[in-house]
Amino acid sequence: MDKLQKNSTIKESNVLSKSKFFNTKDLIQTSVPALNVALSGRLDGGLTPGLTVFAGPSKHFKTAFAMLMIKAYLDKYDDAVVLFYDSEFGAPQGYFDSFGIDTDRIMHTPITDIEQLKHDMMSQLNNIERGDHVIIVVDSVGNLASKKEVDDALDGKSVADMTRAKQMKSLFRMITPHLTLKDIPAVVVNHTYMEIGMFPKAVVSGGTGIYYSADNIYIIGRQQEKTGTDITGYNFIINVEKSRYVREKSKIPVEVSFEGGISKWSGLLDMAMESGHVVKPKVGWYQIAANGADSKNYRAKETYNKDFWLPILSDKTFTDWIESRYLISSGSIMQEEVSDEDIAEAYNDE
Repeated sequence: MDKLQKNSTIKESNVLSKSKFFNTKDLIQTSVPALNVALSGRLDGGLTPGLTVFAGPSKHFKTAFAMLMIKAYLDKYDDAVVLFYDSEFGAPQGYFDSFGIDTDRIMHTPITDIEQLKHDMMSQLNNIERGDHVIIVVDSVGNLASKKEVDDALDGKSVADMTRAKQMKSLFRMITPHLTLKDIPAVVVNHTYMEIGMFPKAVVSGGTGIYYSADNIYIIGRQQEKTGTDITGYNFIINVEKSRYVREKSKIPVEVSFEGGISKWSGLLDMAMESGHVVKPKVGWYQIAANGADSKNYRAKETYNKDFWLPILSDKTFTDWIESRYLISSGSIMQEEVSDEDIAEAYNDE
């Protein structure tokens, strides 16, 4: 091993058990526990370095999820900055202010085509060193044209553009190893389209390149929240399309109301009901199961406070249940081998 490491031409080569790329993963915890579960399978988890994609139709809170990531990263590191690539200009300064984000710590870079994004991002990544606290956000790649498409339009041509998917694949193929090697999280907003067929499903736009490169892909759905006939907000459903940490096809809701904004406690009630830590003694009312018959009854909206949730979140049986429910198993992938002695013993028992 010493000889291999000494002769390697790559300075980062190391014994796997000592590798900083496997053993020292950064973890950016957000203020919304359900979002942490979607990102990492743990209530106290969060965003990790690498490529994370939020995809969905228009007005599905995708940019807001990116803002939550930015806020969490800037709060964790006093010297952190944001490299914000903007193609849609759908996030004015007031949007950043509403999340409490210091815009003096954001490098805003407008982009018009994929090649421009690729060249600038690679230039930036080439000059960033591991230990620099930078988070990259792209809003969004969904509507970015290729340079050929732009040039054809300027030349008056109307031919189909066959280069966009290749350029998109090239972009993510180039940046992915840099993100991991330099411990940098990148959050990319993307669009979806409906697949043609008898049972159409949402597909992330941009071709296979983004699927291959992303560590996490979340497709955002939306359900209306109503009081009577009035819409009071939305439940945005985080559908785990791909993840290194969370079981695929998991669905985690995050509630957003018009009056109160993002509910910090959203999604937890469904989880606690499924785990048995919260019970429903009668229609429309909820109780903390651990308190037994002495437990106070709450309406759903009354559970949205720390007094209700802190005892449950501090209960190890609940955190263990969350991990067993959402985390990808890290146990042995090899089935137990059957020896000749086991077979002989089985015959003797018969």
